[in-house]
Amino acid sequence: MNYKDFVGQVQHRLEYAQFGQAVRATRAVLTTLGERLQEGEATDLASPLPMEIDRYLTEAEHGQRFDYQEFLDRVAERGGGDRADANYQAQQVVALVAEVVPSGNVEKADAQLPEDFDPLFELLEADAE
Repeated sequence: MNYKDFVGQVQHRLEYAQFGQAVRATRAVLTTLGERLQEGEATDLASPLPMEIDRYLTEAEHGQRFDYQEFLDRVAERGGGDRADANYQAQQVVALVAEVVPSGNVEKADAQLPEDFDPLFELLEADAE
């Protein structure tokens, strides 16, 4: 999947009128996720993604420790919404990432995160059922 296809999918899933809104949401979610993950997991998750997108994960300051509420606050701040918007954006972006990235890489990232991050992967579990 190339950059335009990926962001177009985000735009479609989040029902945004403008491409730029989808870019901002993608950057907000993946940069914040990259901050929370250890560098190895962020790199594994990023490697199959388009180059313009993988850098959000790989260039973040890795290994920070914060809970899911702080994750949502950071996504909301970067993406220009509230916590509910941030949660929805994050779930949709992670679900799309999971379609592009091998499942083992997603599972490793999920396993590294505390239990309170489970809502981030809710759409993946719903798809698996």
